[in-house]
Amino acid sequence: MQYNKRPFKYDFLTIILFFVLVGFGWVNILSASSNGNIDSIFNLSLPYGKQLLFIALTLLLISGILALESKFYERFSSIIYIISMLSLVGLFIFGKNVNGALSWYAIGGITIQPSEFAKFATALAISKHLSDIQTSIGTFKDQLIAVLLILIPSLLILLQNDTGSTLVYASFLFVFFREGLQKIYLIVGFSLLILSILTLKYGIVITSLTSFSIILCIYFLTINKRPKTLVLTGSFVLSTLIAFSVKFFYSDILKPHQQDRISIWLRLEKDPEIVNRMKRDIAYNLNESEKAISSGDLLGRGFMQGTRTTGKFVPEQHTDYIFSTVGEEWGFIGSALTVIMFCALLLRIIYLSELQKNQFSRVYGYSVASILFTHFTINIGMVMGLIPTIGIPLPFFSYGGSGLWAFTILLFVFIKLDANKVNEW
Repeated sequence: MQYNKRPFKYDFLTIILFFVLVGFGWVNILSASSNGNIDSIFNLSLPYGKQLLFIALTLLLISGILALESKFYERFSSIIYIISMLSLVGLFIFGKNVNGALSWYAIGGITIQPSEFAKFATALAISKHLSDIQTSIGTFKDQLIAVLLILIPSLLILLQNDTGSTLVYASFLFVFFREGLQKIYLIVGFSLLILSILTLKYGIVITSLTSFSIILCIYFLTINKRPKTLVLTGSFVLSTLIAFSVKFFYSDILKPHQQDRISIWLRLEKDPEIVNRMKRDIAYNLNESEKAISSGDLLGRGFMQGTRTTGKFVPEQHTDYIFSTVGEEWGFIGSALTVIMFCALLLRIIYLSELQKNQFSRVYGYSVASILFTHFTINIGMVMGLIPTIGIPLPFFSYGGSGLWAFTILLFVFIKLDANKVNEW
């Protein structure tokens, strides 16, 4: 006999974590976008008032998502994906340029960023593709289709000069590994990352010599299955070519401000005057963000008591740098609890994904977890100076209707899919 283990149809813990994160995010937006004096929290001329309206509309959005049959999302996943891609293409004709990125539709006084919703559409398309093949993603044809589904929105968004959103699509690699992608891809990807960092930091010659030394070690340490000399030689030549390519890409393809961000992160520039100039022009937000976080100490300065937050030392703090408000006003304890809540949400999604009865729901659940994890890791790492500055929002925290609605759709579609399965005692 089958019973529903949960008295509540939808996963109660996931929903609670969602509302706690959204609520705490709004509290920090309120502090970051005010000067310490609040006449009315419903003031729509200020970010905290607008965000409150976005949250209210989110409740209607959630109702609509849960009202639809769960099969709707699988059945119409291809149509949703195509519509989403067309919305990205339409930006080249009707889009509005904001801060150098052609990523917005302006409709009256409202702006919509379709790249945020494209992540949800891509997650549906990937889930549909992998569930249709009914096997692990092992054949070249299946891998190629999966890559194309990711590559299309990535290139469209990259052409709109929104590099941050483009990088998020790499998160689908986590999904592919869960569904049987060979480990060699992970090894190659990690090797490329290390080679790129070594090339930029120490130059082509040292990188090539290091690669050669590692290859020799592999050759002499693999006693039973010693790699062929031709393979080792080819690996060395390939690593050298990659080093030259990385240097060319950095010097001739990347824009000056992108070069400066990487240069500051890896500390490539040695001239103190140039470093100071770069910090003033590029790393000002980062420096002020780090100061705000460090000033919070253990318990923080208190709600709306952060001098750097209320003093507007961090420009546009209520958007991508909202975590610096948490650090200053709520201290290490508040920051740690925020991280714990995000980790709890991610682990809960992964746990529920493994309980799914069909592959579509499982793949979609892992897609949700991967996208949220990438946003969370990059945003907090950026705010703390652990990775280069990349402009992507912190899910459920950063100001903006498009981001909040897109993340809500992403999460609650999975909640709907999860509610549709039947548990057994």
